[in-house]
Amino acid sequence: MEFLGDRHENRTEHRLAIAESVFAPHTQGPPQHRHARHDEGFYVLSGTVRFTVGNQGHDATPGTLVMVPPGTPHTFANPADQPAVILGTFTPDLYVRYFRDLRESLAADQPPAPQATIDTMSRYATEPASRRP
Repeated sequence: MEFLGDRHENRTEHRLAIAESVFAPHTQGPPQHRHARHDEGFYVLSGTVRFTVGNQGHDATPGTLVMVPPGTPHTFANPADQPAVILGTFTPDLYVRYFRDLRESLAADQPPAPQATIDTMSRYATEPASRRP
């Protein structure tokens, strides 16, 4: 995962963050969750990404833009046999720090346990969708 801030100073005063994410084939996403304080956008660059919003599943192919406003329960995964690449946006940039935390865990070859993922999400105004906002 590449972060705009890793190579460039943040020139948006934390209003926007952009990250490119590559999902290996058959990658499960995070537990369905909702964000309290930021919008999240996904632009599919390649592959197929399955977005689940509430109880509705949608397979997004290259060129698809998915916007998730605060409070909307969602998750995503790569169900296909090929990698998938998305460009993600976060406004404001609060949640991009979650991905940095996740990257550090994955770099240590220790996939986070579900509760550890939820605990990390909670530091960034995010909770499992099973909890009421």
